[in-house]
Amino acid sequence: MHRIMVVDDEENILKSITRVLNDLVDVEVECFTKPTEALRRAKTSVYDLFISDFRMPGIDGISFLVSTKNLQPNSVRIILSGQADETVLADSINEAEIFRFILKPWNNTELLKSVTQALQHKDILYENKILSDKVRSLSVPSWCK
Repeated sequence: MHRIMVVDDEENILKSITRVLNDLVDVEVECFTKPTEALRRAKTSVYDLFISDFRMPGIDGISFLVSTKNLQPNSVRIILSGQADETVLADSINEAEIFRFILKPWNNTELLKSVTQALQHKDILYENKILSDKVRSLSVPSWCK
């Protein structure tokens, strides 16, 4: 089961995204219209993926996703925006380590594809960490020393 948090100050956007994500199997979606409430929730609950609007009152999407990166560094982040400003895009990628930048209005198929790829990316990173930990825990044979 993957957990996804979606944050957008517009309720109709949240409903639309939730409707699209309901096509995915084994996914739980939690939505927030206020980034401050979403951050409070992120302090007590683990998410695999954060999806945030860029322009929101109070906290913009980049600041929100930077905060989630600090709280949950193993999560993946996607930002939504109605603007294709290159500076915004660069800041998003560099500061919050964004996996995808999706323009509004989005194509539902592309949104599903991006979310699926983000969750697969998260799973691969997790599996790599487990394998790396196992390899590090093995003792070095005497013939290798």
